[in-house]
Amino acid sequence: MIGVLGTGAWGTTFAKVLADAGNDVLVWGRSAGVVDEIRESHTNERYVPGYRLPETVAATTDLVETVERSRTLVVALPSQVARGVLAPVAHHLPDGVPVVSLMKGIELGSDMRMTQVLTEVLRIDPERIVVLSGPNLSREIAAGQPSACVLACTDIERAKAMSRVCATPYFRPYVTDDVIGVEMAGAAKNVIALAVGMAEGCGFGDNTKATIITRGLAEITRLAVTLGADPATMAGLAGLGDLVATCASPLSRNFTLGRNVGSGMGLEAAVAATGGTAEGAKSCRSVAHLAATMGVDMPITNAVVAVLYEGLGVLVMTGALLSRPRKDERD
Repeated sequence: MIGVLGTGAWGTTFAKVLADAGNDVLVWGRSAGVVDEIRESHTNERYVPGYRLPETVAATTDLVETVERSRTLVVALPSQVARGVLAPVAHHLPDGVPVVSLMKGIELGSDMRMTQVLTEVLRIDPERIVVLSGPNLSREIAAGQPSACVLACTDIERAKAMSRVCATPYFRPYVTDDVIGVEMAGAAKNVIALAVGMAEGCGFGDNTKATIITRGLAEITRLAVTLGADPATMAGLAGLGDLVATCASPLSRNFTLGRNVGSGMGLEAAVAATGGTAEGAKSCRSVAHLAATMGVDMPITNAVVAVLYEGLGVLVMTGALLSRPRKDERD
């Protein structure tokens, strides 16, 4: 049995992927209504509307049961609540069970990547944790459209084992041992997607958006490499692949939230209009703080924080970014 913690769009969709790959899956969620719907109707119309889940996907509100029964535990929780959910049940996790993180964020207050949070709260070795990332818009994957991901683990054999568990005719996993690069790309790209959405919300076109994406990738790379990542990861699925999907698709909640802000909504109204979890809205502050701590320049990230939390207007932000001192593109 593979346990999946989280009945949101990505947790539910990945449960479908696992079931399509031939696994029995038990999904845990807090909402009794969503859990009952998955268990009885094999649908989740709130988060993955229009798609039916395989019969081998079960659901429960019993967190302890899910953790205890799992031979692999998949964590698909919002990054800022993961610690609080997992801490009370950490001692129920069986010895040796691998943990797969679908989370993309940096924890507020600690600046920890999600694997670091999992290592600390579950009291397990980092070699047991696999990170899954890539251009994985849940609605398209639920529809069975061709997609790929990258699985990162410091124990490459564990990543390969997980790739066999989740591979389907429409979902192709690759592997790497660059955990830092995969996690930092996944967390920081959400912030850049907010900036791209803001630009579209203001009415700016493709030149502006391409500029933000390109320079956004440059600042993500600076931070990731400073932390020890392989720069080649930034050109792969977890880096450029995920960045393009998140910044270009109306299915992206971070892009949509940014667009709502750019069109004139305040943050609270934009979050309500977007629906679901847009990780970048919270992680932007922790990414910016981590970058400042490491002495890494991340102007787009800092600008997003200023717009969302310091009252800076989007047009003022754009002007400030364009008026920065000119330099060699490779610097």
